[in-house]
Amino acid sequence: MQARVNQGDALTMASPSGLPATKVLGVPVSLVNMDLAVNTILGWVRDRKSHFICVRDVHGVVRAVEDPDIMALHYKAGMITPDGMPLVWLARWRGHRDVGRVCGADLVDALCEASAKAGVSHYFFGGKPGVAERMAQNLVAKYPGFKVAGLETPPFRAMTAEEDAAVVERIKQSGAGVVWVGISTPKQEFWMRDHVDRLPGATLIGVGAAFDFHSGDVKRAPRWMRKTGFEWLHRLLSEPRRLWRRYLILAPKFVLMQLRQGRNG
Repeated sequence: MQARVNQGDALTMASPSGLPATKVLGVPVSLVNMDLAVNTILGWVRDRKSHFICVRDVHGVVRAVEDPDIMALHYKAGMITPDGMPLVWLARWRGHRDVGRVCGADLVDALCEASAKAGVSHYFFGGKPGVAERMAQNLVAKYPGFKVAGLETPPFRAMTAEEDAAVVERIKQSGAGVVWVGISTPKQEFWMRDHVDRLPGATLIGVGAAFDFHSGDVKRAPRWMRKTGFEWLHRLLSEPRRLWRRYLILAPKFVLMQLRQGRNG
């Protein structure tokens, strides 16, 4: 299903890949739904185009507003998916009725299922020790024909130039069409920005917590909470010490900033 574009939205723009987007506090959020996102990615892989994808929620938008470097990298991304439901609601309020939530964990499922049929191989880069392995194993079991090109857990510290070059070479030699990156926001976004041109033909997707969900290390919210916009509450209650600032400070800050901007901000 294609997301229709409301040409009357003064904030509509095109991303480097040509996908239309609407600006949310300056961040260009792509006007996509899950079907359009998956089909677009498969088309990039088929045509050997290199892009990176940011999966964006309100926390990520506020971080971008606060940091010019984070904001700038969004204008180099091929796609910025609306992860948080507030971004979906805002896009629909502006007239983009077919926009739908494309969160990291759901995108993993949808793209892995579709690419198993298309013969696309995947590389997993991120997570704590053992997480990428368990994630890959679970996806192989879930989707017959799913291809794992490689996986690795990068060190928490900054890699040396030699280590980084070796990682790039391993991913290139693997022939992966999709590289899943799970090293937390905004580190993963900077990594994708800096490596997308060094990995020709690969689509890089930053999915952070999806590694923990698909490895089975962290339980996701019930489906009803995901559909109604309350997945954040489940995550907060599950990891309060790590996520309290994201949901109790940055999320309300987003609401206040958006109220000041109104419909067209």
